Amino acid sequence: MGVAAFELAATKFGDEPLPFLSARRIADSLGVNLSELAELAGVARNTLAAGTGRKADAALSPIVRILAMAGEMAGGEQRAAIWFKHQPIPGWAGKTAYDLVREGKADKVLAYLEAVRSGVYA
Repeated sequence: MGVAAFELAATKFGDEPLPFLSARRIADSLGVNLSELAELAGVARNTLAAGTGRKADAALSPIVRILAMAGEMAGGEQRAAIWFKHQPIPGWAGKTAYDLVREGKADKVLAYLEAVRSGVYA
């Protein structure tokens, strides 16, 4: 996904008029509460509840990148959220993208999605 496409996909997770991601919108799209999203992102709930900021953006950015890329491949935001939470990723002992991100392995999920998009299937 090019930078322009990612920026366009990420805008739906924005917090207008501020240039930060909205934890509430991300949580709503995944069907989780802010506490669960904070655990997923590896930050304190207060970091996300405070609203906006660079620390929250840095924690949420990998999740948004994964959802944007999966949405592009799966045909929509809702399908991407279902895949993210429920579809085991081959080679990871039945773990989902949600599980891997919670373990701090968002980079592995992004690498998997890049490989699939490039035509390499696990």
